[in-house]
Amino acid sequence: MTEPPSPSTDRRSVSLDPMRADGWFERLGDGSPHFAELCAAVGERVVAFAVVSGVRIAAVAIDPRARDASTIEFSVGDLDETHELPLGELRRRLAATLVSTEHYPETLGESPAVDELQRFIGFRYVLLAPIFGISLRTLMVGGDEPPSIVIDLGAAREEVPLEELRELIHERVRAEARASRGGSGASPFAIDLNLVPEAERHNAAEDWEATRNTLGGWPGPLSMLLRTAEGQSLTPEVKATLAHALGLLGTACIETGEIDFGMEVMRLGVQWGQESGGAHVGGLFRRLGSAQLRNERPGQAIGLLRRALSLGAPPKEVLPLLAKSYLARGRHLPAVVCAERARQLGADADAMEAIEARAAEALGEPWARFRGEVPLAELAGVASPPETR
Repeated sequence: MTEPPSPSTDRRSVSLDPMRADGWFERLGDGSPHFAELCAAVGERVVAFAVVSGVRIAAVAIDPRARDASTIEFSVGDLDETHELPLGELRRRLAATLVSTEHYPETLGESPAVDELQRFIGFRYVLLAPIFGISLRTLMVGGDEPPSIVIDLGAAREEVPLEELRELIHERVRAEARASRGGSGASPFAIDLNLVPEAERHNAAEDWEATRNTLGGWPGPLSMLLRTAEGQSLTPEVKATLAHALGLLGTACIETGEIDFGMEVMRLGVQWGQESGGAHVGGLFRRLGSAQLRNERPGQAIGLLRRALSLGAPPKEVLPLLAKSYLARGRHLPAVVCAERARQLGADADAMEAIEARAAEALGEPWARFRGEVPLAELAGVASPPETR
């Protein structure tokens, strides 16, 4: 039987608890009514981006007819010289600064201090992660593999390569730069839920561009709304609808080639749906797992797909993806079990039989004997195979 290569014992984990910056932005405004007024005038994200970029906002002249045309007076770093820009332009320049190329240390000491960890990950990402609801838990380094980070995103825990985390945050910053705030007569959080059935019809017809045109402006406002009292006070039904809509949009983005952005949209959907839970959140995890598999990351796909099953996503939709992911990772026993069960449930027989054949060949004579003694029909109750190592 062919076994997948075992991971290097040089791989080690480093807790990020000492350097996590969760809540830093909220603490910054504690007891300061002027800080709250500034956030209300220009947006929390703009204020956070300015702080991270070393920009000090001195004054704001609001244009009630076009919020992005409001004049912002600011200075940079410790310099006294002041500058003025329209809000929209300042937002774009701050975003450009935050996604600019930066060099980071390639090695990490055995017992790194907090400042060494911050430099290794990137200080801007340590501060920006909690702004976008991402909690940094553990850094994984060594073992002839690129560094990765275990993160919490709402109720989901996932291990992602460090470079992918940086790009994920970059995409959120870019999305914020693309967001436009309307005049005083329109709430920046105006979301028309009546558009969701229209997006469902577009996805059913595989008209992905139409879905993007219908819902494409939602991620920025919904990402901001998630952090507000207004957003937290929404009913579970409304939050579930928002999570479903973001799943539709994320799928459309992935189908049109923007895989990383589509996954980011669906992660935002998971955050919105974590209170209500249920099959619709399971569907988001299924879509995330499918995207990871499509992006040639089967190891990450497995955890997401198993979570999808536990949340009630249809096994007929999840098990074929799990079978492909297990096979890609060289885990032939769960691959063949998932493929057999998926075929029983009505999944594509040819595709599942191909997986079964490859996995059975790798498992060899022991599997053939087992299958001879335990007919496939006796596994009819299996929905998800036990985790194997």
